[in-house]
Amino acid sequence: MTARDAGIPLLYGHGSVTVRPPAGCVPTVIGKRAMAVLPDPAAAVARALAAPVGAPPLAEGARGRRSACILICDITRPVPNGLFLGPLIRTLLDAGVPRAGVTVLVATGLHRANEGPELRELVGDPWVLDTVTVANHDATVDGDHVLIGRTPGRGTVVRLDRRLVEADLRIATGLVEPHFMAGWSGGRKVIAPGVAHAETITTFHNAAFMAHPRAANCVLDGNPLHEEQVAIVGMLGGALALNTVIDDRRRLAFVNFGEVVASHLQAVDFARDYAQVRVPRRFRTVVTSAAGHPLDRTYYQTVKGMVGPLDILEPGGELIVASACSEGLGSKHYVEAQRRLVDLGPDGFAASIAGKAHADIDEWQTQMQLKPMRVGRVRLYTDGLDAVGAGLTGVERVGDLSTAVAESMARQRDPHVAFVPEGPYVVPVHEEA
Repeated sequence: MTARDAGIPLLYGHGSVTVRPPAGCVPTVIGKRAMAVLPDPAAAVARALAAPVGAPPLAEGARGRRSACILICDITRPVPNGLFLGPLIRTLLDAGVPRAGVTVLVATGLHRANEGPELRELVGDPWVLDTVTVANHDATVDGDHVLIGRTPGRGTVVRLDRRLVEADLRIATGLVEPHFMAGWSGGRKVIAPGVAHAETITTFHNAAFMAHPRAANCVLDGNPLHEEQVAIVGMLGGALALNTVIDDRRRLAFVNFGEVVASHLQAVDFARDYAQVRVPRRFRTVVTSAAGHPLDRTYYQTVKGMVGPLDILEPGGELIVASACSEGLGSKHYVEAQRRLVDLGPDGFAASIAGKAHADIDEWQTQMQLKPMRVGRVRLYTDGLDAVGAGLTGVERVGDLSTAVAESMARQRDPHVAFVPEGPYVVPVHEEA
């Protein structure tokens, strides 16, 4: 059965949306090669805790410690917390860390807090919620943060959540996947911006950082955000990390534990072999997604899906992205940034933020949207935005994916269409044969 007969499912919300290539379409589906999943995730987590990268086993390193702060990503990341938080915390308790001294801290950055059923979904283990303190970071509360200095290279003021800074053991946990600003998610990024103060976050998310050519997907060398994050880890006095990689069905394929920078780089090496996909040509029509739940809950996160495939979009071509946007645009700050984009236009918006030492909250995502808008025509398929919200996206809304593909093929006079079903979890890289 051909792709045209069966349709091509794009990750969308809690499931998928199927696009059927129209008559005459020559589809190219771009995805990861098959990723072997771990047959026994629980055993893999136990092995990781017992044999860390660049650190002693956790049971040994936790002896004599009176407190531990474990960072977890917020609801926008599909991290398999339910697989590892229980074993990690039990190891700490068995080593003598008092229950009252263990805090699981949701690294929200400047995103909203995760509460109630959402927090239970995020943690994924009722025992954890019943056993230790679970709290949300709030980047706007001055008293919750400790000033630890300025980064040596760029002088960024660094304020971090007191609960992490003052803990005897500091452990970041997360998912390692391509990130369109920091190169790769997870590891050091869960610390900053994860539990940094707003002053710190808005500094290294300002227009100069965001416009840097090395602040891009899958790039660490020379990436100014990555360099600041690694510097902050050093200023903090170090940390540990538990890193995971999952397949396209959210199954665990890789887990390790250890010193935060070294263990993260090992996880990046694993993920890179799958997430970066070499493509021998560019396309005038590219169809992608925002990676489905939980990433496509807001239009704010949808921008990652727009940036992901840009290397294979022919200048002047069309990018069609599917995103549920079930929670709307995003924060009130992001809505205001999008309003300025619509009012000022791409060039006017870029001029308005140039030279600012501190970005307004969430305007960096609007700045990143300028990248696809400057390459070609961006079109959005969603059923989660009303007319007002759709108008503030700054892109064109489409009502049917197959029709949108047919229209693009006709306008571009090219039947060849690229489909990237996993959205930003896959980064196509143009590399001529």
